[in-house]
Amino acid sequence: MLVLFGIPILVIGFVIGLNPLLVVAIAGTATGLLAGLDPLAILSAFGKAFVQNRYIGIVWLVVPVIGLLERCGLRERAQILIARVHAATTGRVLLIYLVIRQLSAALGLTSLGGHAQMVRPLIAPMAEGAEERHGPLTDDTRALIRAHAAAVDNIGVFFGEDVFIAIGSILLIKAFLGDNGIQVQPLDLAVWAIPTAVLAFAVHGTRLYLLDRRLARARGTAPGMSA
Repeated sequence: MLVLFGIPILVIGFVIGLNPLLVVAIAGTATGLLAGLDPLAILSAFGKAFVQNRYIGIVWLVVPVIGLLERCGLRERAQILIARVHAATTGRVLLIYLVIRQLSAALGLTSLGGHAQMVRPLIAPMAEGAEERHGPLTDDTRALIRAHAAAVDNIGVFFGEDVFIAIGSILLIKAFLGDNGIQVQPLDLAVWAIPTAVLAFAVHGTRLYLLDRRLARARGTAPGMSA
């Protein structure tokens, strides 16, 4: 039971507001010592865990960079840039991102986009900037555009990634079918995912077209009617 001593260390450390990395390191070290491991073995375990999960650590290294860029005016510059393109509309901006997101996911590049690293600092401000050329946005309209920007990212990656044969969802489907006596190849599953991806693009592309029409109608209504 002594090896569970690391759990109260975690709880106490987080409650009193200590540095999370320090708390986890102390808890892990205490657990290793109580389990009879020598300091070198504990250090080796930390290193192995970091290497195996380094892709998770990369995400947390990127987030502060994105925050710094946003603080220095990334969102504002994105809005100004798209506002200068007279042919740009909110629906067209989001449709272009949907194409990029779905195609990149189909090639296995699912980390190319994302809410934190792409939608919030770039895509949503660009979509808002395209509509702000017609005047200030109400809170309801801004929330509507942001919701559609987030939906584009979700739909693009969800229906695009299954076209890539080495993605986790394809391998999970293959394993499930194999356990039930149905043998299929990942390539066959990926090929059959193409019609679904095309249909998803057509459906959501239509929704973005209707979004443009909805925003156009809302410009002629009272501010509170834009939602």
